[in-house]
Amino acid sequence: MRAFLVTAEEGSLSAAARALSSSQPTLGRHVSALEEELGVALFERIGARLTLTPGGHELLEHARAMRDAAARASLTASGQSQSIEGNVCISAGEIFAGHALPPIIEKLRRQEPGIEIEIVASNSTSDLRRREADIAFRAYKSTQPEFTPAQPDLIARKVGDVATRFYASPGYLDRIGRPRSRDDLSRADFIDFDDSGVYRNYLNDLGFNLTARNFPVRAESHLVHWELAKSGVGIVTAMDMMGDAESALERVLPDHMMVRSMWLVTHRELKTSRRIKMVFDFLHRELKAICHDRMAS
Repeated sequence: MRAFLVTAEEGSLSAAARALSSSQPTLGRHVSALEEELGVALFERIGARLTLTPGGHELLEHARAMRDAAARASLTASGQSQSIEGNVCISAGEIFAGHALPPIIEKLRRQEPGIEIEIVASNSTSDLRRREADIAFRAYKSTQPEFTPAQPDLIARKVGDVATRFYASPGYLDRIGRPRSRDDLSRADFIDFDDSGVYRNYLNDLGFNLTARNFPVRAESHLVHWELAKSGVGIVTAMDMMGDAESALERVLPDHMMVRSMWLVTHRELKTSRRIKMVFDFLHRELKAICHDRMAS
């Protein structure tokens, strides 16, 4: 059933195999076995993709309900654990995970050596309800209303406000002439995440006047952004706690900053776990102190 569900959601056996860290032939056998047991065809192939048959559509919602019920059972069981030892999975963006978390995790490991830490460094939002992570960092515009998780079974606590700024290599700024105003940035290149225009629209909403020509290079990975900027390709946006610590980059428009609110989020039932609660409170305390010190300076 799991092989069927992931194949239906991913659209192909190869994509499902990657998602499940399995092999395509194995998943194919599982789906075929399910079809044989039920006596109904679940997929039909159209080109390189698999599409659901009417019978497959009918089964899909039942499969999702089974998955969600299993996830709830797992969360409830984890939430009852009073042991301080064990694994905690933390989800954070690549740059934040690589630059801000290591000293905090080192301090946590010295304080609680029985706790094992798994870090999911990803720019995608982890689904806490499906146990993709136990604790996640979320950042939002400071101008937005106080953050409330979309799911009622999540708990969120604000860590504080963080400043993000523009950074580029000194060589790149020498080449284009150091910008002195927002209008000057119309001659600069920015490193984008995709071709959706979301990043460009976000900056223009802040008063910049940028077009698609200002975003000639794209990469999903923040770490790739970082290295591209250090190599003189263009401008990136980063939290100043990371950008100011990078000797190969300098601020662009030094007095300009964008403020975002940082939150810690966990699942309601995991909050009753002594281990998760301890790590959640530790991260909140350490990061709140960092955010306070940075904004004060």
